[in-house]
Amino acid sequence: MGENNREDTWAEDSLADRFLGAYDTAKGFVRTAVMHRQLIEHLPAAPARILDVGGGAGTQSFPLAAAGYDVTLLDSSPAMLARARENLASLPEDASARVTLVESDGRDAAASVGGRPFDAVLCHGVLGYLDDPEPLVAQLCRCANPGGIVSIMTGNARTQAVRPALEQRWDDALAAFDEPAGIGVLGVRGRADTVEELGAMLRTYGVQPVDWYGVWLFADWLEFGGTRVDVSDRGALRAMAEVEYEAARRDPYRAMSRVFHLIGRKS
Repeated sequence: MGENNREDTWAEDSLADRFLGAYDTAKGFVRTAVMHRQLIEHLPAAPARILDVGGGAGTQSFPLAAAGYDVTLLDSSPAMLARARENLASLPEDASARVTLVESDGRDAAASVGGRPFDAVLCHGVLGYLDDPEPLVAQLCRCANPGGIVSIMTGNARTQAVRPALEQRWDDALAAFDEPAGIGVLGVRGRADTVEELGAMLRTYGVQPVDWYGVWLFADWLEFGGTRVDVSDRGALRAMAEVEYEAARRDPYRAMSRVFHLIGRKS
């Protein structure tokens, strides 16, 4: 997610296509399935209003529209919003009618939605692209109704050595213990956070953390260890997602995930 007065980085070098192609992998399947279950455990009943900030092509929020929720997807990238419009066409007509697309930087989210409050505000996989996440976090909290939830998924600063170690890049792995930033799987530099620091930031803006999860673990290790998973075997993928769901909510496994999912509730 970039600022509105900058070029659309997601349109460069087919970055949007590479990002969305990741959802066709085993890890992408796990991310969508596991986070959907984690969200449903905290969301109010449909047709509650959901704001997906930096929602891209709607991979996480469009299934919520299909489940009866009123979804507003906000993204600064025209390239990503074009993919979202394409994906809308695959939804049932009643579900697509519940989706509104807004082109805006998330750091202007409240103004871009006219100050309308939401029952849930999602921001998944966005903070890592920002040098300073606090202005965006402040907007997420501002957009939530009292009693509403804020859902953030971001990189785990405590596990940044996992990927280079599994790829046997030992110098990079050693450096990653003390450096929460690096080049991600898309070739774009990003940074990571800790549950504690992000939780403290939410509290500053009136949102109390209520739970946190990992997102994927074993799928990560398989991919970076060079093991290929047959994505055409949907039964195997569902079995993998079931194991990942359990690992994501249990210690010590959740703390070992390269990303974490933090849920807070606005007071």
